Amino acid sequence: MIAPYPRKHVSFVRSSPVGSSSISSSVGSAAVQRPVLVGAEAALEQLGEGVMIVAASGEISYLNSQALGYFGRDRQDLEGRIFWDCFPRLQAEQSEFYGACQRSLQEQIPLELESRSLYAGEILWIRLVPHHNGLMIYLRALSKEPWLGHQRLQYDAREALLSGIAQKVQRFAPLDEILQTAVEELWPLLRADRVLLYRIQNWKQVHLVTQSVAPDWPLDAEDERCVTWVMNSLQDWHEESYYPVADVEEDDLTATEQRLLRQLRVKAQLVMPIFLEQELWGLLVVQQCTGPRQWQPSDIDLLKKVVTQMTVALQQNELRAQVDHLNVDLDTQVQERTTQLQKALDWEAMLKRITDKVRDSLDENQILQKAVQELALVMGMGACNAALYDLERQTSTIYYEYVTTLPTSQGRVAKMSNYPEIYNQLLQAQHFQFCSITPSPVRGRVAMLACPIFDNEGVLGDLWLVNYEDYAFSDREIRLVQQAANQCAIALRQARLYQAAQAQVAELEKINRLKDEFLSTVSHELRTPMTNMKMGILMLDVALKRRQDELQTELPHLMLIQGKVAHYLEILRNECERESQLINDLLDLQRLDADTQDLDLKPILLQDWLPPLVGIFTERASDRQQTLTLDVPHNLPTVITHVPGLERIVAELLNNACKYTPSDCEIRIQARQVRRNLELTVTNTGVEIPAAELERVFDKFYRVPSNDPWKQGGTGLGLALVKKLSQHLGGDVEICSGDGQTSFRVELPFEPALSHGL
Repeated sequence: MIAPYPRKHVSFVRSSPVGSSSISSSVGSAAVQRPVLVGAEAALEQLGEGVMIVAASGEISYLNSQALGYFGRDRQDLEGRIFWDCFPRLQAEQSEFYGACQRSLQEQIPLELESRSLYAGEILWIRLVPHHNGLMIYLRALSKEPWLGHQRLQYDAREALLSGIAQKVQRFAPLDEILQTAVEELWPLLRADRVLLYRIQNWKQVHLVTQSVAPDWPLDAEDERCVTWVMNSLQDWHEESYYPVADVEEDDLTATEQRLLRQLRVKAQLVMPIFLEQELWGLLVVQQCTGPRQWQPSDIDLLKKVVTQMTVALQQNELRAQVDHLNVDLDTQVQERTTQLQKALDWEAMLKRITDKVRDSLDENQILQKAVQELALVMGMGACNAALYDLERQTSTIYYEYVTTLPTSQGRVAKMSNYPEIYNQLLQAQHFQFCSITPSPVRGRVAMLACPIFDNEGVLGDLWLVNYEDYAFSDREIRLVQQAANQCAIALRQARLYQAAQAQVAELEKINRLKDEFLSTVSHELRTPMTNMKMGILMLDVALKRRQDELQTELPHLMLIQGKVAHYLEILRNECERESQLINDLLDLQRLDADTQDLDLKPILLQDWLPPLVGIFTERASDRQQTLTLDVPHNLPTVITHVPGLERIVAELLNNACKYTPSDCEIRIQARQVRRNLELTVTNTGVEIPAAELERVFDKFYRVPSNDPWKQGGTGLGLALVKKLSQHLGGDVEICSGDGQTSFRVELPFEPALSHGL
């Protein structure tokens, strides 16, 4: 671009000739030498238009009264000042004005131009005429002269064109619409015969974008010829350059250029390049066919401004295309990301389903079948199968498979030695993928992924995924299959541990059953001789009593013998009773463990039923200096229970309390209603059970060490029977010990849920 006119220390390019007249002024001088206008000043005052004489330095040396009227200022304020400062509203057009001044001085030709002035906002007509060592500038308001009114209208039309294009650009109108509007409205404004817009690509391809042509001057099919002659010189053009031809016959053109323009019937032509990002985009061409035409600065300025608006529109369209492209890319990326995210969610959900199956089931068949089905469906595979290894036989058998598009292979047994390149890697817990070189007779050529199923104890089997031959498994897919294989390994190991545990449980149950059968057999075998022993003791006792009557008259020493026999007989009777009780306890426990004892439920009032039972132990407690008390409310509800079982519970607890309570201590039995249950509590003072022993007191044959003050011994079955009987009656028993006492609390329902087999 031409640099704007500077405000200080200015001189035009053309130097003052030697011996020039006195209109020159030194740069920066405080005083300006007025030119000697002999007889001319009066004539200038009579011209009827403003006249201003400007020195080559840019300073105003003279203004007539009309010029002073346009500025509304005194002569002293203007003369000696840089003339540009007198046109503050011409700032936006300083490039055109300054360029016109330079051209007029350099080429010594007069020039005309139009511009806005301070004078009532009117269009100011300006004529530049070289004069000695400066310029004479003529000023006239166009609206004041009727013969210049068309120039005002033309100016307004040009401004409207530029404003319309700018508005279309601002509202992001389509590029084709902007270019079409510019070309169509330029044609009448310039009064040209043709206005053409060409697009140039790669400096070779040229095509017509749009045109506006007078009816008398249409273009033929070879309309691109009008730019052919310009192409050779385009490399030296820049964004501010243009190519005017005022007269084809007179201007300095080559013979080829003249021939091409004559063929197109062109007499004058103005070509303005359009650059986009420093690259030539196209050409705006104005042609005159009716005759030569001198292209005015206003024509060139208008084309430059239109090209500027076109360039803005092109840049805007380019940016919009880039934004659209970015939006498309962004949409594609969002879709891809959404697809990936959805796939990740589907994979995560699949792994959760497999994990839940592993957690909720111990059946390896269900788990592995679910795993291969989920992998095949979620990953879109043609087939997925799981094989288990027999390392002793070195075989791999496909037990589980799910196929979607491929033939099945379930049940196939492979010898590992026949495929060492595959199973050597799998046995080392390595995964791999490959495509079969030789097509399978069943599946054809397919892509496969093999992943071992292994844990810290070794390889258990493998997972195979099969798809079409060009498929490649991604790293994410491989990691997913590995995670699924890990879950399968957990399921297999868990199922096998469960199977081993079940086998052990079955073996223990068998042993326990044999034990129960042994105890039952031994108890029955012991009961028969014990019955005979009791019968013999009874008969012996009867015989001794009969013999006693007969021996009343015998010698006294026979009485001594009789006393010893009676003592030994009592010992036999007590031991026989204890062994009989042991056998009964074993049989009762065996029946309770087997849950084969039916319950004959009967209603009882505990406040009437319990005192006689407790009274049996009153004498025993009294002999040992123990205090036995009973606390039973009179309003307890009726209890429906198995009376022999409840009697056995109370008797065993009282027997246990009497056995382990020291002298001068208390035994209390209490009954009460707690919610809908009956609570029986037997408490004895003076004794505590260590906390470490509390959990074992109900075990069979267990006795608390060093806690038997009366040295009565026992089998350790009494409390075990209490526990079993309480549960059999639909309740339970608890123990607590501390603060110098021990309590057993039995809780039973007033009405059992079932009549037998609780």
